[in-house]
Amino acid sequence: MGNLTAHAGISSVWFLPGPDSPYGRRMSQTYEFVVVANRLPVAAETAEDGTITWVRSPGGLVSALEPTLRREPAVWVGWSGRYAPDPYSTGDLGVELEPLPDGVGPCPLVEIELTREEMEGYYEGFSTSTLWPLYHDAIATPVYHRHQWEPYVAVNRRFAEQVAEIAAHGATVWVHDHQLQLVPGMLRERRPDLRIGFFLHIPFPPVELFLQLPWRKEIVQGLLGSDLIGFHTPGGAENFLAVTRRLLDVETDLDSVTVADLSPAGGKRRVGVGAFPISIATGEYEAIARTAEVQDEAASIRAKIGNPKHVLLGVDRLDYTKGIDVRLKAYVELLEDGSIQPGEAVFVQIATPSRENVEDYQKLRDDIELMVGRALGDHGVLGAPPIQYLHQPFTREELVAFYAAADVMLVTPYRDGMNLVAKEYVASRIHDDGALVLSEFTGAAVELDGSFLVNPYDADGVKQAIRDAMAADPEDLRRRMTRMRAQVENHDVDAWAKSFLDALEAPQ
Repeated sequence: MGNLTAHAGISSVWFLPGPDSPYGRRMSQTYEFVVVANRLPVAAETAEDGTITWVRSPGGLVSALEPTLRREPAVWVGWSGRYAPDPYSTGDLGVELEPLPDGVGPCPLVEIELTREEMEGYYEGFSTSTLWPLYHDAIATPVYHRHQWEPYVAVNRRFAEQVAEIAAHGATVWVHDHQLQLVPGMLRERRPDLRIGFFLHIPFPPVELFLQLPWRKEIVQGLLGSDLIGFHTPGGAENFLAVTRRLLDVETDLDSVTVADLSPAGGKRRVGVGAFPISIATGEYEAIARTAEVQDEAASIRAKIGNPKHVLLGVDRLDYTKGIDVRLKAYVELLEDGSIQPGEAVFVQIATPSRENVEDYQKLRDDIELMVGRALGDHGVLGAPPIQYLHQPFTREELVAFYAAADVMLVTPYRDGMNLVAKEYVASRIHDDGALVLSEFTGAAVELDGSFLVNPYDADGVKQAIRDAMAADPEDLRRRMTRMRAQVENHDVDAWAKSFLDALEAPQ
């Protein structure tokens, strides 16, 4: 464990001791609490010589669940990021791979082995090219291909089969996100004794959009295998209930659906449907922000970009839903019309690499970099570039330093289930200062009422919000930030997980 920690810097909470490695054989141990997600909390990075380095998986789900799994004995089922050898045999776990790293800790890992071809259909295809754009209000045009739906079904079935094998009688199973929407139904057929929860980490679309999906009934029926289905916002829950009423002959009320019970007792079973806004480990962000190292780094960041009067910041995965182009266009127009003078402000955009094998994301990167290049050419001043663009990943500590350095945070998605970056910024503002410009089409907009809300489709409105945030009275900013900080402190990720699991365990 010492070598791995030294080289990869991963918390030991996640590792499965070597003697218990499940690869290539059936597991004899069963678990009372099973977490199921597309990705494991560790990811394999394969070098050119074939050696594997294990790193912490990217994305918010690991950070969201880690505090809960430090306390709750559990097993995590998912894919590690490495490809199984071809051909794949669907009759067992496949060709044996090298095991996950040895280690100690309360959370063992079970890897679902997937070939490159399966990932192209199940993840890059159906999950990313069909469900992702459809669930984000069809910002990009969804594609509907049977050859992508079929591997989606097959991979969901493999997840369900593995969970059915390792879950103890009456165990609690928590399934996560749009890649695994069929798992609850498939698992219910195999193990009606289980308590199954599902949480969707992206928006659920309105009826008019969801009905485009050729496999709409299959998705809804898959989700209804759950005992509880959770969404970020009441609007997501309402959309799901409306879709269910439209497609199926079932009873619904304001917060549930009644379906046939598959257990030996038969009868009816109630499926709870509700809003459970996800959050962050607020205390951890505050503690990081209070360190001298982070405060010094924040000062260093400002110095490196010329100590401008205003530092504006965007932090996103490079994704077309995030509205990076919205804020870039608004900022450039403010430079053009003289609202921002050369040297007065610097806009720092961090765009973490994402889904680089998918064509839409490759094009997005090209478009963003072209916009940045043109802006620098048209408005750059020698020694004082108005934009700093960073297409690279950063550690949490590095991001907190950027949050601490920024006077104005720009979060302008066209659509977002929650957007935890907005909450991370608020948690990091330990002096109760700073301004948050926030899209009204994020789940976070429901909670962070001290932000400057914008419609990302309204270019003039975005420009005005940036002007207002930059010119705001410090006392007004303090009142706004104090209110938002109280919200994220009182509703952190522990409260989110507890509220969902308590609701899941409650009698329906």
